[in-house]
Amino acid sequence: MLKPLGLKDKKVLVPRGAGQAKSFSQLVEKYGGISIEIPLIAFRPIELTAQLQHAMNKIDTYDWIVFTSNVTVETFFSFYKNKNHNSFPKIAVIGKKTEEVLLERGLKAEFVPSAYVTEVFTDEFLPIVPSGSKVLIPKGNLAREYISTSLSNRGVLVDEIVIYETYMPEDSTNKLAKMLSNDELDILMFTSPSTVNHFMSVVKKYKLEKHIERCVISCIGPVTEKRLLAYGLPVHVSPEEYTVNDMIKSTIQFLEK
Repeated sequence: MLKPLGLKDKKVLVPRGAGQAKSFSQLVEKYGGISIEIPLIAFRPIELTAQLQHAMNKIDTYDWIVFTSNVTVETFFSFYKNKNHNSFPKIAVIGKKTEEVLLERGLKAEFVPSAYVTEVFTDEFLPIVPSGSKVLIPKGNLAREYISTSLSNRGVLVDEIVIYETYMPEDSTNKLAKMLSNDELDILMFTSPSTVNHFMSVVKKYKLEKHIERCVISCIGPVTEKRLLAYGLPVHVSPEEYTVNDMIKSTIQFLEK
């Protein structure tokens, strides 16, 4: 059983923006930790392209639409204003939060994988999508092409369209550099490979490698873990369930050893 204050007085990096950090920070504070919100990743919609407009106008011609994150859902529906969902294709998602955001919009995912990772999603999704099916995949500019390539190789017609770009907020760079140089972070938590990349760009720019040696490093998902290891960083915590809640609980278990 976890100690009620398993993170007591530990300063925990919460790498999400103001709109997404609240529930993350509340969990940290629930276990006695001090939440340090430094968004390592932010998103902004691209300008509406002719390709995206065409896809939205012909939404009824798709058999499936794949949403890989809640950001993808929110950005897509900032463009797509049609309230009539009768002509909307079947929906496949990765991630519990993605599914929840859809439900808030009155939409239900027809396919959710057994694990929230791209490779598992693809392995389980492929058998239910016949050759010749048409699939729309809205995505961020840094997203991998693994799903679209796997589908295309099976004869599925895929339209993969970038709808938002990912960037590192400028204010975060200065705040992160200052806190690291003063050894004010005890636990570093990463939720995606992009958060790792942006974090390490600051570490390398200000030569702060020595300052992260004292930190416990936690992450969600094998791709994020692989990115940390590629930078030569230790991964102390990587839970089997890819959720913030499990990452925090696993971090407490690590600290209690």
